[in-house]
Amino acid sequence: MVPEPASGAVALRPLAAADAPACARLEKLLFAYDNPWPAWAFAQELRDRSNHYVAADLGGELVGYAGIALLGASRDPENEVHTIGVAPEHQGKGIGRLLLADLLAVADVHGGPVFLDVRTDNAAAQGLYRSVGFEVIGLRKRYYQPSGADAFVMKREGGDHA
Repeated sequence: MVPEPASGAVALRPLAAADAPACARLEKLLFAYDNPWPAWAFAQELRDRSNHYVAADLGGELVGYAGIALLGASRDPENEVHTIGVAPEHQGKGIGRLLLADLLAVADVHGGPVFLDVRTDNAAAQGLYRSVGFEVIGLRKRYYQPSGADAFVMKREGGDHA
């Protein structure tokens, strides 16, 4: 359970189907050159019971979102971060870190390593991921389309890394 936020503080809550249009609008701002997810894609991800999606809410406004897939059998679990997005005007304020911490807490309960893809030119995101135990394990050439940007594959072993 997330504690009640102070006035003007960001609150985390489960992402709801009603948030899908706002997420899609943020996607267009954040990932305009890399095939941003439409609202229906968010709604579809929310229906998958193996996914965990969370919203960052500031005074009733969705300012960020994140999602992770909890994969594999209980004897061989793994996790994959699907997305993390924070509105441009709210970046650099710790919201991405807060969203990521929520995803990793859920992954740690599920067990197993956590994987993600990140643009090779996104140093800020890479720094955040490294700060919580992720390491680069591979490169996906021209992964993001249609821009053709490369992606690092990053991995964090299961367990507490905070």
